[in-house]
Amino acid sequence: MNARARQDKAAAKAPMSNRKYLSIWIPIIALVTVIAVVANMALVVAGGWVASQLGSGTYTFTNSEESAEWDTSYYESDYADMDAVDVAARELVADIGAEGIVLAKNESEALPLDGGAALTMLGRAAADPVYGGSGSGSVDTNTAVDARTGLENAGFTINDEAYAAIDEYAAENRRGHIEMDLPMSSTFTIGEMPIDGYESVSSSFAQYDDAAVVFIGRPGGEGGDLAQDLLDIPNPDNVDPRAEEGQHQLELNQDEKDLLALAKDSFETVVVVVNASTTLELGDLQSDAGIDAILLAGSPGASAFNGLGRILSGDVNPSGHTVDLWASDFTADPTFANFGEFVYDNVEASYPVSATESATSNATVTSDAPFVNYAEGIYIGYRYYETAAVEGFVDYDEAVVYPFGYGLSYTDFAWEIAGSELGDTDGEISVDVTVTNTGDVAGKDVVQVYVNAPYYDGGIEKAEVVLTDFVKTGVIEPGASETVTVSFAVEDMASYDYQDARAYVLEQGDYEIRVQSDSHTIAAGTEPIGYTVDETVVYDESQPRATDEIAATNQFDDVSAEFSTEGEEGKIPVMSRADFAGTFPTAPTADLFVADEAIIDGFEAWDVDAAAEAFDGEMPTTGAKSELSLIDMRGLAKDDPKWEELLDSLTVGEMTDMLLNGAYQTAAIGSIGKPQTLEPDGPAGFSSFINSAINGVAYPSEVLIAQTWNVDLGAAMGEMLGNEALHKGINGWYAPAVNLHRSPFGGRNFEYYSEDPVLSGQMLTAVANGVATKGVYTMVKHYAMNEQETNRVNNGIATWATEQAIRELYLKPFEMGVKNITMDVQYLADDDGTVAETTIGAGGMMSSFNRVGATWAGGSVALMDTVLRDEWGFEGFTISDFNLYPYMNPNEGIHAGTDLTLTFQPSKSFGDTSSAKAVTDIRDSTHDILYTVANSNAMDGLAPGATVDYTPPTWVYVQIIATVVVGLALLGVIVMVIRRVRRHRSGGPATAGQKKAAGSAV
Repeated sequence: MNARARQDKAAAKAPMSNRKYLSIWIPIIALVTVIAVVANMALVVAGGWVASQLGSGTYTFTNSEESAEWDTSYYESDYADMDAVDVAARELVADIGAEGIVLAKNESEALPLDGGAALTMLGRAAADPVYGGSGSGSVDTNTAVDARTGLENAGFTINDEAYAAIDEYAAENRRGHIEMDLPMSSTFTIGEMPIDGYESVSSSFAQYDDAAVVFIGRPGGEGGDLAQDLLDIPNPDNVDPRAEEGQHQLELNQDEKDLLALAKDSFETVVVVVNASTTLELGDLQSDAGIDAILLAGSPGASAFNGLGRILSGDVNPSGHTVDLWASDFTADPTFANFGEFVYDNVEASYPVSATESATSNATVTSDAPFVNYAEGIYIGYRYYETAAVEGFVDYDEAVVYPFGYGLSYTDFAWEIAGSELGDTDGEISVDVTVTNTGDVAGKDVVQVYVNAPYYDGGIEKAEVVLTDFVKTGVIEPGASETVTVSFAVEDMASYDYQDARAYVLEQGDYEIRVQSDSHTIAAGTEPIGYTVDETVVYDESQPRATDEIAATNQFDDVSAEFSTEGEEGKIPVMSRADFAGTFPTAPTADLFVADEAIIDGFEAWDVDAAAEAFDGEMPTTGAKSELSLIDMRGLAKDDPKWEELLDSLTVGEMTDMLLNGAYQTAAIGSIGKPQTLEPDGPAGFSSFINSAINGVAYPSEVLIAQTWNVDLGAAMGEMLGNEALHKGINGWYAPAVNLHRSPFGGRNFEYYSEDPVLSGQMLTAVANGVATKGVYTMVKHYAMNEQETNRVNNGIATWATEQAIRELYLKPFEMGVKNITMDVQYLADDDGTVAETTIGAGGMMSSFNRVGATWAGGSVALMDTVLRDEWGFEGFTISDFNLYPYMNPNEGIHAGTDLTLTFQPSKSFGDTSSAKAVTDIRDSTHDILYTVANSNAMDGLAPGATVDYTPPTWVYVQIIATVVVGLALLGVIVMVIRRVRRHRSGGPATAGQKKAAGSAV
């Protein structure tokens, strides 16, 4: 090897320079460091979400030695384990189905069918039922009893060949479905199998020809409404290929009509089962002599199809009644033209783009400002049709298929008014009704009482009849009788006058109390009971209603101001009984798409800084020393002085961490021994997007529950859910939901009970009081006026209604709940462990996405504070609907009375946590939450003086270990690099190669 080659070889073996060495390692060290820091910061910032997925650790509470023997089991399950609860709950669901399914038609006593009859099931929903709806109200139906099994369990044999053909088609052809808040992805296909799909199996009909049972299904879902025009939907690519001009989603399409024709041609007996939790246009089926029977089955949940089988077999006598009026033509309904997509032309709503920025930040997002006008006023559902018929505006028999409160039976009943008591204007009215079973089958009946109030032309709007109370009988054997009592307060007959008296008014004149079998029919053998009010009563501050804390008076003038009874340009015409023809609602005219200054101002972002400057209160104490813990507060009045001491001990950080991390929980506060609570969705039973272990028994839709008209069954459902809660560690429940069925196209109608506020309010109260027996508080939702899904989260849809409609209809069920929900609370009253008992009211309320007028519902002081707390006396806590949207400002929420933000940190943060205003609001909201939690089953097993130990979740340890390992590895690498650089600079020991190369060079 020559000298040059040896020199090159030696140079190749020589170590690289420090500069080159560092240029490699420094970026690697920096990158790993940045990744480690960012990962740890992300886990801190997004700790709430991570904890929701991986666990938040456990707080271990240990009672003191002196309290160890005290009775701290405040609530106990009625069942040994969850398996026992599951068995009992599924039977209860079947009972709800058996009692809630409505027999709407039964020509020539086609039903019940003979035992063991051979049936052919037809229609997509026979094999692919609509068990419930999608979104937060959905439930796990993987183990649900399907329609076929429900019929087979009742002893029927089923045509397997026809069923298999339907099942195969349904598996390959998805029906329309709502994708939450993704209108471009939602589809609206009816999805019925075309008639030629039955050709290959029609020969099997002869073997199973005792009856055809035809299933007609319609879905529903959170985040979207049903289509009013199947050819006019957000994504034209998803148009149903079978849709016809002008067809909407709630009328029978051609495939369904063809199917029914096939059934009538092939079978002597045809039974139609409507598997939907909204009304459909069924006028043609009701009048069709070839359709023998119609059943309105709702959405069945886990096992209500067993109830359907029992009804078809005659094992159960149907006693369900409709919860909505079923109209013949939905396009002729006064709500039809004012439901759907409407956006102001001249409003650009801007909000901070990030929740971590203040409301005055320059970083904003701008979007549309949608609206909807409740131009029909109080005239929805039966209130409209019964009134319009009396006024000669509609032909009732043509316009209505089934009245509200309608239902048939396999037997007959006779009613007689056995007595009545008519109290003074500050008293009650009660009516005793004797119901006699005059048929030959045992059964139940529903006694309904309506009030007809005097209407003065051009005066306060009043419907012809309004439901005031109802009672469902027990099982009455043939020839036997039962006397039931229906009652209500005289003040319940008052109407709200938002224009003159600005209060509830019981006008002078003659009232009628009518005992009816539905909204249209006065019970045979009964006469209306007269009640005369000699002098008009105004329930103002001098004489508030007995159930109000303070008198109800106008709180929504800004909303009512957008309406006109005089035809003012730029104002919403409101429907009036004085002139139905002249005031019948139409779609918004061009001038109504131009928002006035008040509306534009209402869509402006809330000014947190201005609120702080306007506040003249003192800065609250925080972080003070106290020996009190949350268990010490159990059983105390909300205004007990001890609450102030406890709240003084909390830091702003402790409080805000809880208030801003409220998704399906309230966070623990270790310093006061507050445990983390668990609060799942939804109206049809416990469900969770983030923890499938919570998912419980699937209850029927609220529609089917309400169709029972049985508050005892509602209470039984609540109690069963309470038992389930105790076995799963559940403390609160995002339910029941009591918005109204303003329109049959409402996507979430399956989550809501009815078009009527009294029926809704009574069912809500029954269910909530049932679950409260096990210490579970309910978050009643969606407060308020959340009757439309279209544009629901597009900056919050501005919802316009007169204050009369707001109070008499849309707030009424919430009001009934607040005033009638109670929870008995056992607590330890002294140092000896003496158990005492007190009673608290409703524990929770959830605000809604929409706006009341132009003000976000959760940020409305009128709604969340004045009406809810001042007028009704609510003492619990409120929570926003899922808060991912810029217009839902947490500071605005706690200012108005929305305490908890339903989100995970860091999705939202407070723009102000340091001013006296902000800290006062934070403290007040914390008080509301702690009061409810202290009196719930979350405190089960705790006694005053308990100590608290916290064990972080496993992922925290993994995070710490990984951070340490990475840190040590980095440290080792850094040390290695430093040593190498120092050695290289000091000319350390040369290698053999270096020496040889040096010698050769010389």
